[in-house]
Amino acid sequence: MLLSIARVWRLLKRHGWSWQAPARRALERDEHAVEMWKQEVWPRVKAPRRRSGPGSSSRTRPGSR
Repeated sequence: MLLSIARVWRLLKRHGWSWQAPARRALERDEHAVEMWKQEVWPRVKAPRRRSGPGSSSRTRPGSR
């Protein structure tokens, strides 16, 4: 079941919840470490996964042609 943003908002309000976002960044945040992670780790994580073999859309006969 897919819900629209408006529907989710109404459900939250009905239950007394609200959208909450941090007002500021954490004091403990290490900006240098964050930048290093973005440069070194994120490109590897973001890279698309490579398939190990030919793909198939069939669930019953994977890899068939």
